[in-house]
Amino acid sequence: MENLYALIRKTSNLLSMKYLAVVLLISIGFFQIFSQSTTRSLCINVLDSKGLPIENAKTKIIDRDGSNSCTTVEKGKFVCQIKSGINFTITIEADGFSIVRQNFTNTQDLSREMSFTLFPKSIRGDVLVTTNRTETLLDDTPSSIATLSKSDLKMTASPTVDDALRQTVGFSLFRRSNSRNANPTTQGTSLRGINASGASRSLVLFDGVPVNDAFGGWIVWSRVPSIGVERIEVLRGGASSLYGSSSLGGTINVVPRIVTKKKKYTFSGEFFTGSQNTFSGSTFLGFSNKEWTGSLVSSSFQTKGYKIVDRAERGLADDFANSHNTNFSGRATRTFGKTTNFFLKASSFGEGRNNGTAVQKNRTHFRQFAAGVGFDLGNLGSHLSNSNLSLRAFGGTQVFDQTFSAVVDNRNREFLVRLQRVPSQNLGISGQFSTVFKNQTFLTGFEFKENRGTSNELGVFGGRLSSRLGSGGREKTYAAYFQDFIKIGDKIVFAGSLRFDSWKNSRALRSSLRPSTNQTTTDLFPDRTQNALSPNASLLFHATDKVSFYINASRSFRAPTLNELYRDFRVGSVITDPNENLVAEKANNFETGADYSSQNFYMRGNFYWTRISNAVANVTVNATPTLIFRQRQNAGETRVRGIEIETETRYRDFSFSFGYLFGDAEFTNIPSNRAIEGLRIPQVPLHQFTFQTRYANENGWSFSFQGRAASEQFDNDLNTLRLEPYFQLDSFAAKRFKENWQVFIGIENLFNSRYTIGNNRVRTISSPTSVRLGLRWN
Repeated sequence: MENLYALIRKTSNLLSMKYLAVVLLISIGFFQIFSQSTTRSLCINVLDSKGLPIENAKTKIIDRDGSNSCTTVEKGKFVCQIKSGINFTITIEADGFSIVRQNFTNTQDLSREMSFTLFPKSIRGDVLVTTNRTETLLDDTPSSIATLSKSDLKMTASPTVDDALRQTVGFSLFRRSNSRNANPTTQGTSLRGINASGASRSLVLFDGVPVNDAFGGWIVWSRVPSIGVERIEVLRGGASSLYGSSSLGGTINVVPRIVTKKKKYTFSGEFFTGSQNTFSGSTFLGFSNKEWTGSLVSSSFQTKGYKIVDRAERGLADDFANSHNTNFSGRATRTFGKTTNFFLKASSFGEGRNNGTAVQKNRTHFRQFAAGVGFDLGNLGSHLSNSNLSLRAFGGTQVFDQTFSAVVDNRNREFLVRLQRVPSQNLGISGQFSTVFKNQTFLTGFEFKENRGTSNELGVFGGRLSSRLGSGGREKTYAAYFQDFIKIGDKIVFAGSLRFDSWKNSRALRSSLRPSTNQTTTDLFPDRTQNALSPNASLLFHATDKVSFYINASRSFRAPTLNELYRDFRVGSVITDPNENLVAEKANNFETGADYSSQNFYMRGNFYWTRISNAVANVTVNATPTLIFRQRQNAGETRVRGIEIETETRYRDFSFSFGYLFGDAEFTNIPSNRAIEGLRIPQVPLHQFTFQTRYANENGWSFSFQGRAASEQFDNDLNTLRLEPYFQLDSFAAKRFKENWQVFIGIENLFNSRYTIGNNRVRTISSPTSVRLGLRWN
C-alpha cells in the first residue's frame, strides 16, 4: 500500500513539473507576443524651413487598429503612442504647408524623438476640386478652373457670393448690376462672354442641386448665403459632357460647409449694418452625435438700396431699388458603419424687391428638398475597392410674382400695365458609380429631370383690366454619361467624357381672354423632342515640375427654358415676346493653354474659341419713338474667342492676384437680320480686368483691396446703346480678438464711380459708395 502511494506521489510530481514547464512555455510565448505589441512614446517635432516650430501643426498616427491624434506638448511638439512591431503611418499637416506622410515598417529601430520639416506649399498645392464629378487634384485637371476659399469670401468687401465671383476673371451676370439691386430675371451667369439674354449660360450647383431657376434659367444669388459655403469652384468652358443643359459656357460648383465628427458643436455667426439702411444677420450651427451630424443655416438681409436712374433723368415716379430676403436650411447626415451614409436637406427662401419705381416690384418664394445615399463598395470584394455608388433626389416649388409699368417721358407718372404670377415645380433623380483601377478613374451616371411652369398675367390699360393671359408647359429630360480619367506615368493626364440628353416639351399652350368682348383665344403647341450628344476630350502634359500644357475640345448645349418658349415680359420701354419654336443652342469649344506654378508664384494663360449655332438672343424686330419690340429668336451663329490670363503670388503676409480677359464676342451669321452680322453681342465687353491684394498677420489683422474694370459694351444687338468703360475699387479690413471674435468693415466703390448699368431709353447707373460694419463669431 505504501508502495502504491509512493508511486502515485512520484507520478503527481512528474505531472506537476510537466504542467509547470508547459505553463512556463506558454507564459514565455504570451510574454513574447505581448512584448511585441507593447506601446511606447514617440516625441515628434514639427519645424519650418528655418528650424522654428510650427504653431498650428497637427499630427496623426494611423495603424491597423485605426487612427489616433497625438497629444500636443507645446508649440510644434507632440507625443504619440506607437505599438512595437506594428506598421504605421505618420501624417503631419499645417495651414499653408504641404502635407507630410511617412510610412514606418520597422518600429523597433525608431528613436524616441524625431523631427519633421514642413515646407510652404505651392499656391495650387494639395487643392482638390470636384467639378469633374469626382475629387481631382487641381494641378491634374486639364481644364480652366478657378477656386474661391472660405477665407476669400470672408475678405471680400461685398456680402454677396455673386460679387465675390466677379473677382474671378470671365465671370459676369447678364448686366453689370449685382444681385442686391437687380431684377432676378437679369441675374443669369455668363463665363467668358458667352451671353445673349438673361437666361444663364452656366450651371450653378449648391450642394449638388441646381440653383438655376427651373422656369427661367436665371440665378437668384441670394439663395446662396456665404456663411454656409466652404468653397466655390468655377469651371470655365463647355461642361455639358458631364452636366448637360445650362453648362453651355461652364459650371460653378458651390461646396457647402459640412460638419465633421471632430467637434460636438460648431457655431458661427455674423451681423453687419451699413449705408443704404442695410442690415444682415446669419448663423451656422453644426452638431454631431455618434452616427449623426447636422447643420442649420439661417440668414436675413435687407437694404433700402438706391435710385438707379441717373439724377439728370430722374422723376417723381423713380424710387429706390431695394431687396429683402430670408433663408433657412437644415441638413442631417446618418452614417451606417463605414460603408453607407444618408443625408436629407430641406430649405426655404423668400425674397421681395422694388425694381426702381413705386409700381415695379417682384416677389419670389422657394421650397426645396434634397436627399441622397452613398455606398462604399470596397467591402463587397477586392475587385470593388475604391468604388462608390451614390443616388440623389431633389425637388421643389417656386412662385414668382412681378408687376410691370409704363413710365411717361418726364418720369413723373407711371401706369400699371401688367400683373404676372409664375408658379413652377421641379423634380430630379440621379445616380453615379465611380471606381479607381490602377491609373484610371472611371465614372458613369444617369439623370432624370422634370420642370413644370405657367405664366398667368393680367393686362391693364387705362386703369382697367384689358386682358387675361395664360401660358406654360412641361419639360422632361433623360440623360446618361460616362468619363474616363487616365494618368499615364507622371507626365500625362487624359480625360474623355460623353453624355447623351433627350428632352421633351409637352402640354404647352397660350390662352388669352379679352373682358371687353369676352372672347377667348387658345393656341395649343405640338409636343417636341430634341436630343444632344456632348463629347469632351482633354490632355494635360506636365513638361516639368513647374510647367504644364493642356488642350481641350468639347461640344456643349443649352435647351431653351419654359420662360423663353412661352412667357413675355416688359422692362421700361422694351417689350420682349417669347418664341415657342426655339431649338437648343449648341456650341463647339476649343481651348489650349499653359501654366507655371512654384512655391510662391502661379501663372496661367490660355486661348479659347467657341462657336454657337442657333444662339438664343433678344432680337429687335421693331422700334418706335416710345417702344422697342424684341423677340427671342435662334439668331443664327455667334462666335466668342479670346485670351485669358491669371497670375497669383505671395510675399510674406501679402498675396496678390491679377486676371485679364480679352473676349471678342460677335454675331457671325444671322439670316433673319443681316444688319447685325459682325456686331458685338450685347453686354459683353472686349476687355475685362480684375485684381486683389490681401494681407493677414499673426496678430489678427487682415486687409484687402479688390478692383475690377471693363471696356465699353452695348445694351442692344444693334450696338447703338453704348455702356461706357468702368472701374470699381473695393476695400476690406478686419481685426480678430479673443480668439473667436472679429470686427470688420467693407467699403464698396471707394471712388464713387457712377457708371452705366442700362441704357434702354433711360440711363440707369451703378450703386454709389457703400459701407458695412460688422461682427463675426466663429
